[in-house]
Amino acid sequence: MADRILLLVGTKKGAFIVESRDGRRSWTVHGPTCDGYPIQDISRDAATGTLYAGGGSAWYGPTVFRSDDLGKSWTQSSDGLTYGDDGPKITGVWNVTAGHGAIHAGVGPAGLFRSEDGGRTWAHVQGLTDHPTRPTWEPGAGGLILHTIIPHPTDPDRMWVAISAVGTFETRDGGATWEPRNHGVRAGFLPDPLPVTGQCVHKLVMAADEPEHLYQQNHCGQYRSFDGGLTWQDIGAGLPSEFGFPMVAHPRDPKTVWAIPLNGAEQGRFMPDGSAAVWRTEDGGDSWIRGDTGLPQRDAYLGVLREAMARDVLDPVGVYFGTSTGQLYGSRDGGDAWQPIVTTLPPIYSVEAIVV
Repeated sequence: MADRILLLVGTKKGAFIVESRDGRRSWTVHGPTCDGYPIQDISRDAATGTLYAGGGSAWYGPTVFRSDDLGKSWTQSSDGLTYGDDGPKITGVWNVTAGHGAIHAGVGPAGLFRSEDGGRTWAHVQGLTDHPTRPTWEPGAGGLILHTIIPHPTDPDRMWVAISAVGTFETRDGGATWEPRNHGVRAGFLPDPLPVTGQCVHKLVMAADEPEHLYQQNHCGQYRSFDGGLTWQDIGAGLPSEFGFPMVAHPRDPKTVWAIPLNGAEQGRFMPDGSAAVWRTEDGGDSWIRGDTGLPQRDAYLGVLREAMARDVLDPVGVYFGTSTGQLYGSRDGGDAWQPIVTTLPPIYSVEAIVV
């Protein structure tokens, strides 16, 4: 029997479940769900199978949806997702990540919240907001948002988060204190000498081998770290642009990562020359391979947001990305050849792939 693949797609107008039951050859679209909320991220708790979808807006505020039946039905809660009456108004949830029995939510304006009861109630992780550099934090073009959360796989006290346009932070004491992890990362929009924060990280991922091995796509380049983010090495040589948003790590090979460079922050933020491609490295960033078979090679002025690329865990690995104009593409061979899955969705904010 073929594996059942679900693509969890967050869009401007709700969540969609895109399903394949025949080895990723054909797909069925279910949805929209989540009451039409803008959904910035959907993830699955591997321990329980529960789906979590984070979203919200300036009108409705932040919310997290929960599904215990693979997206057929959802409940939602924003209980505790607040900085208090005197604090800034939270507009939305940008990332929801499970780990070590808890659920964490990254919000805008940038902050971190934790749930110990499966997303029913939330508590502010005050230590990050109280960081001494907080008065200097500035927003990126998409706002001041905490968009990436990476729990350590074995140590519940360690976690990395990424904030635009502030940088990467790590905690080693369960969130009580945090340290910047931005040494070696360029910030061409800031004068020298660079401060410890202010680098605009766009996406942070962990390699498959061990948790000190990280990669990031930044506003100003692509990087790798072998020491948990204490230092970073530039790996952008060979790519058409230093600018882009998504980055995805292979589930088993620590040297394989996929990225989608865009033409630049001030040049439109679309695929260079209107020619669509996904790039991958198979040697940890020493070189890059362009994968474009099946993708449009002219007049493809496509943008891809930070959460809108994913991979599954099959062999060969399937890779997927969605565009800000509603096209969803997939590859069954690790990114060599691509096929359109659906081309008529609302603007796509996030894609996650699960095998059930």
